[in-house]
Amino acid sequence: MMFKESQEKQLATISERLSEFALALQFEQIPTAVSAQAKLHMLDAIGIGLTSSSHDFAKKTLRALLSLQESNDQQYPVLGVPHKLSMRDAILVNGTYIHGLDFDDTHAVGVIHASSSAMAALLSVGQRYQISGQEALVAYLGAIEVASRIASAANGGFHAKGFHPTGLVGIFGATVLVGRVMKLTIDELTNALGIALSMASGVMEFLEGGAWTKRMHPGWAASSAVTACAMAKNGFIGPRNAFEGRYGLFNTHTDSSNLASLEKCTNGLGQIWEMQNISLKPYPACHYNHAFADAAIILRNENRFEIDNIKSIKARISEKQVQVVCEPQASKRMPKNSYEAQFSIHFVIATSLIKGQFTLKELEDNTIFDPQILALCQKIEYELDPKSAFPEFYSGEVEIQLKSGEVLIHREQMNRGSSANPLSQEEVLRKFDSNVEGVISLEAANNFTKDFLKLEHQQSLTNILHQLRVH
Repeated sequence: MMFKESQEKQLATISERLSEFALALQFEQIPTAVSAQAKLHMLDAIGIGLTSSSHDFAKKTLRALLSLQESNDQQYPVLGVPHKLSMRDAILVNGTYIHGLDFDDTHAVGVIHASSSAMAALLSVGQRYQISGQEALVAYLGAIEVASRIASAANGGFHAKGFHPTGLVGIFGATVLVGRVMKLTIDELTNALGIALSMASGVMEFLEGGAWTKRMHPGWAASSAVTACAMAKNGFIGPRNAFEGRYGLFNTHTDSSNLASLEKCTNGLGQIWEMQNISLKPYPACHYNHAFADAAIILRNENRFEIDNIKSIKARISEKQVQVVCEPQASKRMPKNSYEAQFSIHFVIATSLIKGQFTLKELEDNTIFDPQILALCQKIEYELDPKSAFPEFYSGEVEIQLKSGEVLIHREQMNRGSSANPLSQEEVLRKFDSNVEGVISLEAANNFTKDFLKLEHQQSLTNILHQLRVH
């Protein structure tokens, strides 16, 4: 899609330009490779949501929202369970499920999990408005393009101020998705983005003590997007300069030392597809740790050594990633729960070396509190990596010094699953099958994936999602 900028368009606000793009986008304007990748990411998000449904955080989230239901509420499905909720509550729960295991995709530069909020909104709103599979695909891509650009424009400034872009920015992607499905006008959607500004939230305090709040950020973003769009459609007025205004998103949520690049919000709309810069996750951990898991497993498989013969380990990482997965080292070396383990470079390396894998099973208590793993964590230090490709890629290098004096080194410059080192369709489908095992039957999973990969030809999103029903 050519998003031409006349002199008049150049004077428009960012919200107006994003709204025009999201509402005008047509399936025929999307490159085949982009739509093919989008379907895999949508499928991946659904699979993660299904497997999350059995976890403790998911059960307690569902219980909380069920306690607020009224008997006359219109009901919408929740992934992986037979229960249904009101639309906004179903969106909140589904968004929490999709992001809850930190297994969902990541836009590298923006460091945002945009699919979790986009899919949470789409699953319920798409069914309410009875949209087709093609319209679902286009609406999803509009959300991804908008959210990824806004997150990238901060140049790391959101994280630097302690904000979590997945929640803070996810609402804007979800808002353009919902606005398109609800058939808002450009003016109404511009108002909705302004209203969303006052609802945007998500802080990084979850890093302290393993709190669960990060998990709910995309669900909150998506459910709030519905509210913003409904208010705008009914005439409620929002700020027109939600992003560039004096008290807009960037001036209030980034530091002067981290000046935002506002042009990134709209650059290349319809020509450059940020969908192609989003990485799928092979491991259920913070994306910053993935290259280190791969490096550790490769060193284990290609060399013969005993864990007890390791003297020390160095993890070389970008300075901008340190605060998330490396510090404070005392707690990173002794995670107290699965969430702390996912955000510990020490735990991921130690577990990958000892177990030879890093799956959801490695986040169970018997692994988190394994004395051998915790002992190895104490031998791991990090160093700043001048060769890192961050933020375009999440590079990682592991160096093992053995007691014999031998030194083993492996480097992953471009993390697996990234645009330069993507997962194959077969790998994505295997991940989906693994995630949904025990939630739906293998036959149902196979039928669903077969149909979903032809999403643009499906007359009804509701009909295809109906295959995921759990009794």
